[in-house]
Amino acid sequence: MTMSPEAAGWRRAPFTGAGLTYDCFEKGEGPGVVVIPEIPGLTPDVLGYAEHLVSEGFTVVIPSPFGTPGKPESALYTLGIVARLCVSKEFRAFAANAERPITQYLRAVAQDLAARTPGQGVGVIGMCFTGGFGLATAVDDVVLAPVLSQPSVPLPLTAKLRRDPGLSRRELDVVKQRTQTDGLCVLGLRFSKDGMAPADRFATLRAELGDAFEVIELDSAPGNADGYSKSAHSVVTREVKQNPPNSAFQARIRTVEFFRERLTPDAQ
Repeated sequence: MTMSPEAAGWRRAPFTGAGLTYDCFEKGEGPGVVVIPEIPGLTPDVLGYAEHLVSEGFTVVIPSPFGTPGKPESALYTLGIVARLCVSKEFRAFAANAERPITQYLRAVAQDLAARTPGQGVGVIGMCFTGGFGLATAVDDVVLAPVLSQPSVPLPLTAKLRRDPGLSRRELDVVKQRTQTDGLCVLGLRFSKDGMAPADRFATLRAELGDAFEVIELDSAPGNADGYSKSAHSVVTREVKQNPPNSAFQARIRTVEFFRERLTPDAQ
């Protein structure tokens, strides 16, 4: 059963940027954070994570470029969204060294949010299919806290695609320059055995960004302490357990700390 985010107090309005128009949902007060949904869209799990950020004192905007807002995840629903996104020119799911039109739209969302919220910029988190989009938005100076959670695009079907950082060489060079001149830092999250967010991708980013790339890699090997399956994937949503708190719960706490450190440094 679909539960509309409006029922939970989220304000819905269309937003146009870079020639694209999608509905965006907004709630909260304080510094801005853009939450880009994972496949299949703005599910109750994604909304729950966004609500967590709102409760921590952020103004959160959730663009909804795919899926039905509020609809729970299911296998059939997910397959339908994947099929559509894999042929979408906005997402370029199989392209290496690619600039993706959707990331230009997300930069416009970030710019708009930054102009309306406290501080000098905003945070952005992408997850799963959208994980690398969080890094691509950091081409824009208003993005001060990019987070990549289990970045899966380009889909890791070949060794070249597994090594691909998820953005073009030009974009990566801009982000790399910002780490050296602006003090930009990037947070990356993945499970150790997650083939959809390959270790090679994080190795590429470590080599390019050095100490500016903070990595949280959760152990999902057989016999791991938290009981994750080998297929564990969604770090800050589906895999989070609070009682007792597991390592995904701790990673979610770290994302909040990261946003606070980068967006409200004077409060630290």
